[in-house]
Amino acid sequence: MSKASTFSAPKGVPDYVPPQSAEFVAVRDGLTRAARLAGYGHIELPIFEDTGLFARGVGESTDVVTKEMYTFADRGDRSVTLRPEAPPASCAR
Repeated sequence: MSKASTFSAPKGVPDYVPPQSAEFVAVRDGLTRAARLAGYGHIELPIFEDTGLFARGVGESTDVVTKEMYTFADRGDRSVTLRPEAPPASCAR
């Protein structure tokens, strides 16, 4: 028999489960309400994009592209990259 494995969330990526998730939702809703009152709206960004979008934006040979991005080929053999963060332009009013 093999040893039982245990897994934990990656460092800095907490799981929010009840009852702590209620606190998270309350804080998120309060911030959302304040942002809406200030004239901001909700946006939902894709979790991954075409790799060329990021390579073009920061330069193909920068550390961000070569060391900090998770890039993979999708089922159609297209190069896609997990979005490293929300771009500042997406936060405009």
